[in-house]
Amino acid sequence: MELPGVYDNAAALNERIRLFWLGVGTDDFLYGNAKEYNDFLTQKGINHVEYYTTDKWGHTWMNARHFLVKTLPLLFQSREYVAANAKTMKVPKAAQKKKNAQKDEQRLTPDVMKRIFPKGVVSPEYNADGTVTFRFDAANAKNVELDCQMLAARAPMSKNADGVWEVTVTPPTNDIYPYTFIMDGLQVADPNCVEIFPNEGVKSSLAYNRTPEPVMQDLQAVPHGKVSYCWYQSSQLGFPRPMTVYTPAGYDPASDKKYPVLYLIHGMTDTYETWYKVGKINLILDNMIARGVAEEMIVVMPYANPAIEMTARNLGPYNLLDPGVNTREIIEEVIPYVEANWAVKTDADSRAIAGFSLGGRQSLATGLGNPDKFHWVSAFAPAIFGDEPTSNFENGLWKTEEVLNKELRFLCLCCGNSDFLNKASRDLDQSLLDRKIEHITFYCPGGHTWMNCRDYFELVARRIFK
Repeated sequence: MELPGVYDNAAALNERIRLFWLGVGTDDFLYGNAKEYNDFLTQKGINHVEYYTTDKWGHTWMNARHFLVKTLPLLFQSREYVAANAKTMKVPKAAQKKKNAQKDEQRLTPDVMKRIFPKGVVSPEYNADGTVTFRFDAANAKNVELDCQMLAARAPMSKNADGVWEVTVTPPTNDIYPYTFIMDGLQVADPNCVEIFPNEGVKSSLAYNRTPEPVMQDLQAVPHGKVSYCWYQSSQLGFPRPMTVYTPAGYDPASDKKYPVLYLIHGMTDTYETWYKVGKINLILDNMIARGVAEEMIVVMPYANPAIEMTARNLGPYNLLDPGVNTREIIEEVIPYVEANWAVKTDADSRAIAGFSLGGRQSLATGLGNPDKFHWVSAFAPAIFGDEPTSNFENGLWKTEEVLNKELRFLCLCCGNSDFLNKASRDLDQSLLDRKIEHITFYCPGGHTWMNCRDYFELVARRIFK
């Protein structure tokens, strides 16, 4: 507890520190340490606020949020305000005797440290020979497999002497690969990997097997943009909705400079975070802009699937394949919000829309249905089915070839050769050719993956707004 010189001059500390606030739950495993420290400060004559809770279940985020709510109003206030409003919350007298008896048990000890921080498991581990080792600590499991998009099939894992399951595999290429473990039939993320795939279903982990030389999706020594989280009120749906927004390096909302905007839509079960955290579009654009191969742009990533939010509010039903709600959401809600809050250009020549899978379907409906608002339209493995490549022109969902050829400056269709939507993409390609609608296509190896999505995004980013 003693730090030479730190606590010796209480008067000087009290003069310099406006607020010294210490909170802990009485059932927190660190209660003993915290109570001892509070007693020590009192003994030294150092002004501080003791705040104890008895109803937040210990070392929890309920306590953390509660403490934050209590302290935020006190920050950067005058001494008089702090003195009047920083209220000590003591342990109730009825509980104090019991807590004093338990105090010695509720402290950070070597045994507690061992329980909180067990022997470390490194997973994934990137080996010097280019292989990757995955590990999963589940000593009582009977069977564990690795399910990773770098592999054609699940890889059986074996249990080592420490009860840790492991397997070493060789990636076909260096890239970012989603993966999970299948433990006795249960699909789980890797608890030792901090990179998580945002998704409405299973939260996969991400293995980032880098190349010797950095590529566009890597963090490099270039000026970096910013990704912001924000909420807008949807009058159509009747509740606030989230989205993420990328602004390039040097963006200053107070300047006169205006930027073009790409509205980027995720796939089915993905979220407004997926293009950022899995697609790495912020790093890709940082690197491309720094090299002069992409225009400076703002990228808006809305949450295109309101079904979960609607279910939580007992609203619905919602038809995922009906693009009407999303089209209205983009045009009537998202675009006005963006144009009111960011320094953006507001003409159709400065708006692009692109999306993957279900987002590709929605991008086609929004872009080809409103070419007066979007002059740059891209679809990555779009979820279109049956005769939709032709019927969507006939039923008016997509505008006619005359209108599209007049309005659009860019129409792009991308798909992997082994993607389950490849035939639909090729049918759409043929429908566009039959109607003599100008467009480009990009077919590449691989399936319905985010590894391909990053390539699609880079291709489009090189071409739009030029």
